[in-house]
Amino acid sequence: TKYALRAGVEGTVSQALDVTGIRRARYRGLPKVRVQHAFSATALNVVRLDAWWTTDPLRTPRTSRLERLSHRLAG
Repeated sequence: TKYALRAGVEGTVSQALDVTGIRRARYRGLPKVRVQHAFSATALNVVRLDAWWTTDPLRTPRTSRLERLSHRLAG
């Protein structure tokens, strides 16, 4: 049960890094970084809502970055 919880959190963190690039802050100072993270979380929620409303998020196939790159280079 602990691993299932962690797997959900890891997926959220991975999606946040891919969508918003929050690994590094764009601004200096804690108040500005907090605002950036709040906007990043809001953007991630909007992306997830859009995916929920337009498709079934549980049935979309997942592809790795390497696979996406190979498709991009091939096409």
